[in-house]
Amino acid sequence: MLVWIARMLAHLPLAWLQGAGASAGRIALRVSSGFRRKSSENLELAGLFDTGRLRRTAEQTGRGVTETLFIWFAEPSRVEALIRIEGQSVLDAARAGGRGVVILTPHIGSFEAAARGAALSGPITVLYKPPRIKAVRHLVETGRKAPGLVPVPASGAGVRGLLRALRRRECVGILPDQVPTDGDGVWAPFFGRPAYTMTLPQRLARLTGAPVLIAHSERLAPGKGWVVRIEPLEGDASPEAVNRAMEALIRRVPDQYFWGYNRYKDAPRSGAPPAAADRVPS
Repeated sequence: MLVWIARMLAHLPLAWLQGAGASAGRIALRVSSGFRRKSSENLELAGLFDTGRLRRTAEQTGRGVTETLFIWFAEPSRVEALIRIEGQSVLDAARAGGRGVVILTPHIGSFEAAARGAALSGPITVLYKPPRIKAVRHLVETGRKAPGLVPVPASGAGVRGLLRALRRRECVGILPDQVPTDGDGVWAPFFGRPAYTMTLPQRLARLTGAPVLIAHSERLAPGKGWVVRIEPLEGDASPEAVNRAMEALIRRVPDQYFWGYNRYKDAPRSGAPPAAADRVPS
């Protein structure tokens, strides 16, 4: 049923879906104390808080939810016509190296559009965390299947799928600002506070010699689509280097980052961060 509803909604103009999402984001900011508190705390940590930005980030988060239905279920030609790539030469040069490419895509703008943009020039295998609710999981798994795009779950089998893709000289996509499971990360600074950060990008790069790029998708005016910007990652893909790169990208388009995510939560059994007194409360 969810997939059928999503397919029907995907026939609507993108601007309508994004407008509905902005309204939903404003409502969530009013009625969800957890979303409002977490967004405010994270913006304050980054030194970016003001009440206008808090409202704009809620609207952008809502747009990100509803536009995903369009990206997943609209006709591919409609979606691809609204994605513009900046840095295609960077991606092409990395592919030409013959060792595969690791692409890191933080939760800025539409990361779904970023993955679809990368898939326009060659196959990409993307890692995702399956939702616990079965119906939602089916929606996500159905929607993420697209030409040239292969989703794999965030598990041992999924990581092996990434390695196989790299050895086929293909791209892999990872959301580097998700809190990893216990043992799969280290504590590294993010906007001045310790955040449990994945080591997977660095391990993949070391195992395969694949170059690491970082990409983000900036949402344009309602209905106008997205521009995907692809750049080399400065540094060795260590958690510290990845967090520094994400901070720089977020500061470019702060209204479009997903500030409502609990980025500073402890991973299970990982223990408190080094500076426990500085941790943002959960």
